[in-house]
Amino acid sequence: MSPLSRLVASLATISLIAAACAGQQKMEQKEATSTIEEVPNEGGEEIPAVAFNILDAPEGFSVKLPGPPPQAQRSEAALPKRTDKATLVTYAANEGGVSYIVNAVDYPEAFVATVPAEALINGGIQGIAGQVQGELKSSEDITLEGYPGKAYVLASPSGEVKGRSYLVGPRVYNLITVYNAGIGAPGADEFLDSLKLVNPPPQIERASADADAGTDAGTADGTGAAVEGGEDAGTAPDAGARRRAK
Repeated sequence: MSPLSRLVASLATISLIAAACAGQQKMEQKEATSTIEEVPNEGGEEIPAVAFNILDAPEGFSVKLPGPPPQAQRSEAALPKRTDKATLVTYAANEGGVSYIVNAVDYPEAFVATVPAEALINGGIQGIAGQVQGELKSSEDITLEGYPGKAYVLASPSGEVKGRSYLVGPRVYNLITVYNAGIGAPGADEFLDSLKLVNPPPQIERASADADAGTDAGTADGTGAAVEGGEDAGTAPDAGARRRAK
């Protein structure tokens, strides 16, 4: 894995994600010792709806999370061969055994202009997969207000992970749910669909095609693992050439 891929992975997989997975493992161990067999709900008993509240983050976005507004977790990390840094803010909540996590990673614009858009998105997903020892079950290209993103599902011993990642100007958003696959997460889609941008910036213009900048970024091989080399990780058009619709 390249230095950039390792950096993005570490930013996207702070301790809150590991804690969420540990919580799922404890829940599954507790269920395993029960004398009552747990089976997926087959329509006999209605699963209660999740009560969401809107979190208006001062960083310039809103999202739905259960329970009272969580405390922000902030950190920063140095960038390879640069004097400036990337910053990270994370909000997390847990309801009914399901963990809901949203984080925003801010990179310097000059740095983002030299990196393939798809590599920044894929790097976070690869890091999450590595954190939970997960296998990529599905992935598809999506957009949010014209910005590029990916929706994905991971299967892991810690539980199932359903997430979405977007590149919005110099910022990467990661929305993550962690839950017991046998029980499900009825509120996952509502959470994942709830991200709203407040005065988002324009796309970052790139001096050259993403493929020209792909050598150091690392790419995805479709399994969540980084590929050494330098081919462009993305199949979508250059995100820097698109502008947000007014």
